[in-house]
Amino acid sequence: MFKRIMAAIDESYMASPVLHTAIELAKISGARLVICHAVDETLFANRQMEMLLPNSVGKAEYRMRLGAEGMLGKAAATARASGVEIEVKLIESEVKHVSDMLAEAAIEWQADLLVVGTHGQRGMERFFVGSVAERLVRKSEISLLLVRSK
Repeated sequence: MFKRIMAAIDESYMASPVLHTAIELAKISGARLVICHAVDETLFANRQMEMLLPNSVGKAEYRMRLGAEGMLGKAAATARASGVEIEVKLIESEVKHVSDMLAEAAIEWQADLLVVGTHGQRGMERFFVGSVAERLVRKSEISLLLVRSK
């Protein structure tokens, strides 16, 4: 069974199902749980953005980080209330895709399962938005559990 489970959450409606699935798996298997969020700063890496909005980029990054910390704090409280031993991990990069950051964080933390949500997007929406879950399926070196939207 699993010993180290990483749950990757974001600001979407999928965060709660992912978190609750990971908590239940951790309880059943006695695993340690890390709740992880990846802040995508690739937009801010574009130096043209800094030139267009010189006073706004730093503030936007700060707000993103602050929001992510708040989200992780709430998720940690939910997991602790369930009696699960947890850690939280905030990762960020200006050059890496979210899927790369999550795959690397899972290996670094020595997770043996990565739990992520999938929105089940189809057609043009998927083409434009892309899919972190789909990229993880192709890249991840550890087992994945994809939690689908209902």
